[in-house]
Amino acid sequence: MVRDPATPPPAVDSPGYDGGDPVTTTSGTAMGVPKSDDCEPQEPGVAANLVEGGNGPAIPVFEGSSSLTSLASAVTRYRIENGRRYHGYRDGAYWAPNDETHNEQQDLAHHLWLLTLDNQLHLAPLPEGVQKILDVGTGTGIWAIDMADNHPSAHVIGVDLSPTQPSWLPPNCSFEVDDICLPWTYTPDSFDFIHVREMFGSVDSWPTLFEQSFTTLRSGGWCENVEHSVWPVSDDESIGPDHIFSRYGRLMEELGAKRGKEFNCWKKNRKRMEDAGFVGVQELRTKWPMRGWSSDPKMRTIGVWNQARVQQGIEGFAIRTLTTVGGWSYTEVQAFVGEIRTALKDRSIHAYLDCSIVYGQKP
Repeated sequence: MVRDPATPPPAVDSPGYDGGDPVTTTSGTAMGVPKSDDCEPQEPGVAANLVEGGNGPAIPVFEGSSSLTSLASAVTRYRIENGRRYHGYRDGAYWAPNDETHNEQQDLAHHLWLLTLDNQLHLAPLPEGVQKILDVGTGTGIWAIDMADNHPSAHVIGVDLSPTQPSWLPPNCSFEVDDICLPWTYTPDSFDFIHVREMFGSVDSWPTLFEQSFTTLRSGGWCENVEHSVWPVSDDESIGPDHIFSRYGRLMEELGAKRGKEFNCWKKNRKRMEDAGFVGVQELRTKWPMRGWSSDPKMRTIGVWNQARVQQGIEGFAIRTLTTVGGWSYTEVQAFVGEIRTALKDRSIHAYLDCSIVYGQKP
């Protein structure tokens, strides 16, 4: 597949930014920039309404169920809360929506990772001829599809709680609906590469996830974990502890801990991977500026795209955790989200998110 070059969003608040060269991604359609009306607050819906989803799972994955029909219905029967759509299967296991607004944010994040890794889909040094690849928490499936295009001899499997992936796929790519926090049923020693990206706030036990990954990989196989912080920080003290960015990050980490699912896993996952038995573990630490404030051209471009991503996604990032765990009202969340969107345009702020890419090999 060939994509048209992606066009960066306009850097309206970033004087001197010329947009740089267009970045060509390896996936199927050109990245779109969120329209202004995409970021308007949605009207509150009736919490816990259920609606039928338009797409079923790409392949049946729950073999042995007493009622595949009932299970398929549960998978595609989504929950509506405060005007946002959430997965129905294993309801509450994931903290963010699965609607089109959030899915567009996920594709923006994929583009950001491509920019971060200089258009590479991974850092693990995979050998030629890998045969089986697992994408944990595949989301829209964009990484898995790109990977299948780049490795036509491999079978790439993406697994997620929601069947929101496209139906038009490379022949060597498939998707499964399952909860990766449950015991895995994959054959031990069967995968060459396991990719885990942006699972912060979603995993009950990271040590268990890495142990299951280790068991499922063949000897010589690789595991890679890609995460970013949800707590913006600055090196020049342009944001303090009471700034809206700091309040948001602190709240998300505290409320995530109450759910037993860390948002700051990026700080600890290198050691957890080593503890699971992986060897030669390497970690790349980098940053995503919150807007295009950096003097470095690459970081400036990443900041412009990250600003667009947060502007697009911040309501979805915040609303379920703040309302269900924090006890906030819809109106309180909208006011909070509005403060964050305003802060994204503040030229005096030099905030960023920490990022971590960790990879290791099964001996």
